[in-house]
Amino acid sequence: MRDHAQRLQGLGTTIFAEMSALAVQTNSVNLGQGFPDTDGPDSVLEAAVTAIRSGANQYPPGRGIPPLRQAIVDHQKRFYGLSYDPDTQVLVTTGATEAIASALLAYVEPGDEVIALEPYYDSYAACIAMAGGRRVPVTLRAPDFRLDLDELRAAVTPRTKVLLINSPHNPTGTVLTDDELRGIAAVAVEHDLVVIEDEVYEHLIFDGLQHRPLTSYEGMAERTVSIGSAGKTFSVTGWKIGWVTGTPEVVTAVNTAKQFLTYVSGAPFQPAVAGALALGDEYFDDLRTTMQAKRDLLCDGLAALGFGVHRPQGTYFVTTDVRPLGYTDGVEFCRMLPEKTGVVAIPHQVFYDNVDAGRPLVRWAFCKQPQILEEALSRLTKL
Repeated sequence: MRDHAQRLQGLGTTIFAEMSALAVQTNSVNLGQGFPDTDGPDSVLEAAVTAIRSGANQYPPGRGIPPLRQAIVDHQKRFYGLSYDPDTQVLVTTGATEAIASALLAYVEPGDEVIALEPYYDSYAACIAMAGGRRVPVTLRAPDFRLDLDELRAAVTPRTKVLLINSPHNPTGTVLTDDELRGIAAVAVEHDLVVIEDEVYEHLIFDGLQHRPLTSYEGMAERTVSIGSAGKTFSVTGWKIGWVTGTPEVVTAVNTAKQFLTYVSGAPFQPAVAGALALGDEYFDDLRTTMQAKRDLLCDGLAALGFGVHRPQGTYFVTTDVRPLGYTDGVEFCRMLPEKTGVVAIPHQVFYDNVDAGRPLVRWAFCKQPQILEEALSRLTKL
């Protein structure tokens, strides 16, 4: 039998699958994968049950049900002052992952270059490859993981087509500043680039910081594919309800690819997410406060154990340097960890092309119940 397509070379089993299997084998506390261990609000869950019982079980409209598209429009207006037409400027997708894949398929020709902030979520590399593009990393380097705008400008070539931007940034937890976002916008406008912005952690930002959508900057509305998701904000990662907002031309381009991937999905979850997006400010405030407390619990505990801790500004994840504990390689450390301590984490270097930049770094998820985080910290004392 012939080998698979060359563009899939190196895209084997994800590190998440490997580490999750190890977690099961060793009965470990899994701080590897970024999913909560509690469900979302009861009202949101009940809305999905009601939708199932009410018959919302067949194909929904291709772009998503009208109430959800309107709820997305209302959300963007409420939090960012952005105005969209729910009929032409919103597309509901099977999670943010499909939105990213569809956007890359829509805009990337074989050989086009896609600049992505490194370390990057592993699906970025896979989706760029499947679109036939070539990824070009711009590295956020420890300890502060800030964007070097000179490095970004230097990465642009005549082959550059897309900037793939993620803020709040997984896995580093960096929230891009106004100056950094202005710099990105200037590069995009100067070189006429498409910008795909992954904003799935928009409501998981700490220490009083604010999320600023790139599309709100001058010259960006017509070139930005803005991507959001319900999974992280409402603790329903398995529902896979995401969305794209942009100009009618942008949304039509993304939908042209999306309609031939899943076509539609999540019929009973769509009305439930519409209700979730309309929850009061207290829900979003409590989400941030609760998650920040979990961040601090895990960060303080890991620091007390001797790790070099990089406290994140957002997301579900904290990054640590394992060198203070006498280790130099994050992959070796993470493969050793379940057997030795009964805890699972994810090595950073799998998110890098510049492997050396991530070699000593390890990512931990803190979107777990406090007692689970405390149990993990207790087990890690075996180190």
